[in-house]
Amino acid sequence: MPDNTLIKKARKLSSLYRVTDGKGFRLSSVDPDDTQDMKSDDKSKAKQMLANGIDVLADLQERLYAQDRWSVLLIFQAMDAAGKDGAIKHVMSGINPQGCQVFSFKKPSAEEMDHDYLWRCMKRLPERGRIGVFNRSYYEETLIVRVHPQILAGQKLPKKLVTKNIWKERFEDIRAFEKYLARNGTVIIKFFLHVSKEEQLKRFMSRLDRPEKNWKFSYDDVEERKYWDDYQKAYQDMIRQTATKHAPWYVVPADNKWFTRLTVASAIIDRLDGLGLRFPRVSAEQKQKLAAARGALARQLKK
Repeated sequence: MPDNTLIKKARKLSSLYRVTDGKGFRLSSVDPDDTQDMKSDDKSKAKQMLANGIDVLADLQERLYAQDRWSVLLIFQAMDAAGKDGAIKHVMSGINPQGCQVFSFKKPSAEEMDHDYLWRCMKRLPERGRIGVFNRSYYEETLIVRVHPQILAGQKLPKKLVTKNIWKERFEDIRAFEKYLARNGTVIIKFFLHVSKEEQLKRFMSRLDRPEKNWKFSYDDVEERKYWDDYQKAYQDMIRQTATKHAPWYVVPADNKWFTRLTVASAIIDRLDGLGLRFPRVSAEQKQKLAAARGALARQLKK
């Protein structure tokens, strides 16, 4: 059975960063360096808490898979170097690969450009009983495309559909899409990993200083920093427009990776525990068949 004490702690921590109504939300209200009452000296304690949380997640995921009623969609959005890959790697490390699917959405292919922007994500939605992880998602269509209008111009949309209302319309579409998913048994948990501009710079420098990390660096990362303020406005509007009770955003401080991972795990544990997941109950008829099977196998053992 899941650890009730740990679940209570997870519920308390995750509630601090959950946004279910984005009206009036300000990104500046969340400090990227926040760790609540946990200090840097508590790193080892936090890592142990995360390890315990991973065990609880594994148990919940097994129940999710066995029950085969709900599906779970985790969406990760962030500026570069905020720690999406690391959070996914560490938090999902105890999950049975059979019940988890991870997809990273990069620049759309030619085929994807010939469809609506939700199409490529729709194809990757998790099945019942499984957890799907989107490393970036359809939200990029309200972020990078908004910051760089030339991308929108190359999307082959009929000109009369590209109006000043296009972002409002995309937010409407996304809200409707997520409501549809929720009404059909998909639990949506969205994370914005909120990293500071200063911390991002430190991480970029670390990638350059460490040869084994060089592959993660692109000169485009330097160019994108010029648009930092534009991205912050786009992220803030994204959260304001699409935070709902059935598909909340968790705006997670990301300057301290150990705290980020603990908070992400806490949010997932809280939401999964709220589903009342359990292993399928065995009927009286099934119990009789199991007893008969046990008897048959026992006789074979005696031979």
